[in-house]
Amino acid sequence: MLDLSPEVIILVLVVIMALSFDFINGFHDTANAIATSVSTRALSPRTAIVIASLFNLLGALTYTGVAKTIGGKITDPFKLENGLVVVLAALTAAILWNLITWWFGIPSSSSHAIIGGVAGAAVGASGFGSINMEGFIEIVKALIISPIVAFVIGFIVIKIVSALVANTAYHKTNRSFRMLQVLSASWQSFSHGANDAQKTMGVITLALLSGGFLVQEPGEFTIPLWVKLSAALAMALGTSFGGWRIIKTMGGKIMKIKPISGFSADLSSALIITIFTTLKLPVSTTHVITSSILGVGASQKLNAVKWGLAGRIIVTWIITLPVTGLLAAACYVVLDVFL
Repeated sequence: MLDLSPEVIILVLVVIMALSFDFINGFHDTANAIATSVSTRALSPRTAIVIASLFNLLGALTYTGVAKTIGGKITDPFKLENGLVVVLAALTAAILWNLITWWFGIPSSSSHAIIGGVAGAAVGASGFGSINMEGFIEIVKALIISPIVAFVIGFIVIKIVSALVANTAYHKTNRSFRMLQVLSASWQSFSHGANDAQKTMGVITLALLSGGFLVQEPGEFTIPLWVKLSAALAMALGTSFGGWRIIKTMGGKIMKIKPISGFSADLSSALIITIFTTLKLPVSTTHVITSSILGVGASQKLNAVKWGLAGRIIVTWIITLPVTGLLAAACYVVLDVFL
């Protein structure tokens, strides 16, 4: 007979919420991977979303390092008190923030949201002593450094690419780079899945370990196959729904994007995300991709970028971590009363 203990019911809720977060992450961040290729008409919106969905799925099934970082370095799953409710509160806060920013068309960070959520809920449950400060600081450093590096690389890449095609006719350049954008958008989608879907895998495994549903040695953090598959499919399905509000912001409101600049931005961001994924560090794909676009735009001329909108986006980046942390702590207090 199926055991419907309170712990099992909460675990089911956690898994549903985690996969919902992954689904929302998929349509929330679809714009990051395909906005430039759609805005330059390298790909139709429908084709771009199909490509993004497929490569998000493949990327999500390829790596596990980031999942281990998210699930094991923010807080210790083997020592976390009331871990299932902590994870549920973190996911609730992250989903709420994602929906709010999606509604207003602001490309905020799902990564910041879930990391802030896990940290805030853990503090709400057990105080600041429950946070692994060394691991948490390492994660925050990666989140801060990656967009800066992406801006610089985007600036450099567009300069190099422009120099290589300086003597090529404009119409030939546009045609060639529209074709190349298919490849760069595919790589970018793959890297997005490889980094972002792992965060959900890490959160579900954190819940399984802290709730005693997964037996592993202390310090071990192995992702079950069903967790990998479900997270990958949820993100791919979410991606297939698209995020048209954010596509409009990423694809044209920040700067006017041409095929050569779109390719350069895609190439830069995909490279940075892949490098950080290989290093097992979570990054915000939103931050990295937006920063690459800003770097490409700034290399042409400073007024090519709509810095007012860029500033609004940056403010959202800055406040996401503390806001979701506070929101998750509040969610934990409320959920702990009823669960």
